[in-house]
Amino acid sequence: MAAVPPMDPYDLLRASLNPDGTLNRSNLLRLLPPGGAASSTAAAAVAVEKVPLNPSHGTHLWIFLPGCDPAAPPLPVVFYVPGGGFIIFNAEIGPFLSSCRRFAGELPAVVVALQHRLAPEHRLPAAHDDAVAALLWLRHQAAAAADQAAPPPWLSGRRADFSRCFLLGSSSGGNIVYHALHRLLAEGEEDLRPLEIRGVVFNEPFFGGAARTPSETSTDLPINDLLWELALPEGTDRDHPFCNPLLRHHHWRRRRWLPRCLIRCYLGDPLIDRLRALAAELRHQAAKLVTLFDADGFHGIELYDPSKFQSLIDDLKLFISSSSSSSPPPPAAAAAAAAEEEEEKEHASGGRF
Repeated sequence: MAAVPPMDPYDLLRASLNPDGTLNRSNLLRLLPPGGAASSTAAAAVAVEKVPLNPSHGTHLWIFLPGCDPAAPPLPVVFYVPGGGFIIFNAEIGPFLSSCRRFAGELPAVVVALQHRLAPEHRLPAAHDDAVAALLWLRHQAAAAADQAAPPPWLSGRRADFSRCFLLGSSSGGNIVYHALHRLLAEGEEDLRPLEIRGVVFNEPFFGGAARTPSETSTDLPINDLLWELALPEGTDRDHPFCNPLLRHHHWRRRRWLPRCLIRCYLGDPLIDRLRALAAELRHQAAKLVTLFDADGFHGIELYDPSKFQSLIDDLKLFISSSSSSSPPPPAAAAAAAAEEEEEKEHASGGRF
């Protein structure tokens, strides 16, 4: 029997590399499902604004504002970095915009989504730099909101509670959130006050390493390898800290520099072994850790399965409510808090918190 020829990752991505080193992305939208996350009544009432972050870099923030009710209490702020392997998708793509509308309307929350620079035209740490800049922008907005005489104009009469800020990163966005926070909170590049980060959600975060884990060897990973080849600094391999931070960050075990964290993943994701290792490490570095490893699913399933996207919203809602309140947590959250100190548990579909 003839050997099966190796798969060309560029063909799988429907992309091609131009002679000047830029990426032809013209066919990449075919990788996404039509329409994205189903809409809802709450999502339909969400207003959207696009705010420049760094015009010289072409970066923007997409702001999603739920329907305005002057009598409602201030809403938490969710800073969101979508996935896309650092190179292909961004917050302006239709399915991600639809997802953000639902996050804003159904959590509810003021959602600020980052449109960062893409590799290989802008290799890492460009996206990490953009996330740091976005969080510093949010810090400035928090300071402006504290000045009642000059609230941020983009709020348009809504009230945002900058003392309840949550970070959400999906896939490569989880990597970007991790490294931005490491610079700001662990290494102390900048003080984020009066912005207060209450919790971080790593949804199927994208990490790697030069040596395969058992879950990675169970399937071919030509696309993952290509993503890292195009995103990492030239001349480095997958053990670079941007890809495999656990090799270098053990010394941060000396103190808990992260707030409460949630790691979500599926057992059908080839990254599951790496995320188990990440969870083991974050138990030393986060104030609290919740892990939700669902038995039924694969990487990025929320884009294709409406029930999985609804589970993501439900998990976010509970995580935000249990991280925001100073009062005793509800029974479900209390049970989750007790479980955080134990070894990670794998949750079957539907077993949330």
